[in-house]
Amino acid sequence: MTEMVYGAVPVRDGEPILPKWWRTIDKWSLSCVLILFCIGLLLGLAASPPLAAKNGFEPFHYVQRQAFFGTFALLAMIITSMMLPTLVRRLAVIGFICAFIALALLPFFGTDFGKGAVRWYGLGFASLQPSEFLKPGFVVVTAWMMAASADLNGPPGKTWSFVLCITIVLMLALQPDFGQACLVLFGWGVIYFVAGAPMLLLVGMAVLVVAGGVLAYSNSEHFARRIDGFLSAEVDPTTQLGYATNAIQEGGFFGVGVGEGQVKWSLPDAHTDFIIAVAAEEYGLILVLVVIALYACVVVRSLMRLVRERDPFIRLAGTGLACMLGVQAMVNMGVAVRLLPAKGMTLPFVSYGGSSVIASGIAVGMLLAFTRTRPQGEISDLLSRGRAR
Repeated sequence: MTEMVYGAVPVRDGEPILPKWWRTIDKWSLSCVLILFCIGLLLGLAASPPLAAKNGFEPFHYVQRQAFFGTFALLAMIITSMMLPTLVRRLAVIGFICAFIALALLPFFGTDFGKGAVRWYGLGFASLQPSEFLKPGFVVVTAWMMAASADLNGPPGKTWSFVLCITIVLMLALQPDFGQACLVLFGWGVIYFVAGAPMLLLVGMAVLVVAGGVLAYSNSEHFARRIDGFLSAEVDPTTQLGYATNAIQEGGFFGVGVGEGQVKWSLPDAHTDFIIAVAAEEYGLILVLVVIALYACVVVRSLMRLVRERDPFIRLAGTGLACMLGVQAMVNMGVAVRLLPAKGMTLPFVSYGGSSVIASGIAVGMLLAFTRTRPQGEISDLLSRGRAR
């Protein structure tokens, strides 16, 4: 009956999975992600040898590990992108529940690895950061709740998702991990906005966020130290921000040359949070602009495809995933150029980190699954039919 009313794109019966996946996938976004991962390996070759030597490993120890984790991430991305949206939703709910439980147990079984924030589980051969896997699951669960709330006699999904969001934000703030907390709150806000939130409520939420920031500044030495460093008129050249700022200035437009950069010898997080500083110093502004363009391509193309989507759940979940990916990249690069306070956030697919790259692969796999071309009429067809009537 739905096809009779709205029309449908013809389905090719019996088409094999791989040809169908290749025909319906957003090839531009997929290509951009693969290029970003290759750039991450290239920058890892430059940024990680000093740390490997310091820790007594082979020069390319961290690059090999990144390639290993990245292979799993890309496989997870491709497999997830082949799934139907309903299957993605079910698996995301299960993954979210597991990640939420893991996040709740961090204060009892987690470790800080000497960084002052209990965010990881030490597994011996690797570490696991639950918040990375929580984010894509949270977006899908929130989109599901808000889409269900729009149904006749539907549940109060917006209220439930808000309570869930605040719970997660408080759990992350207690680690403390204010960067991930802000990212989760942003993801919820974007989905709520697309779902039709009143503007007055969004303004009120913004006021609450500012009030929460003031409260955190007054009660958290970790948070206050980072804000003070950001607001300071002078940058201490011996801090991570100081090293990163100097590296970007030294790189100029074309960079100092491959392997000639010096910031990787000074920054302890050169291969993770500040890897864009290594890119700017050795390869110059050109590579940084390429990285920005790749992220922008994934986000913009995904949003353009989602605008034509009729299913409210897919539209909300895809928008949340796309915006969260773009904002995380923007925050990471903004910290490096001192536009934002230091937040300890990775650059998706580029920074070193098993949890980060695998979780990013799963998130983009979900996004690719939601933006695939499906046998349905577009929302513009609905609008044109309505005007015709």
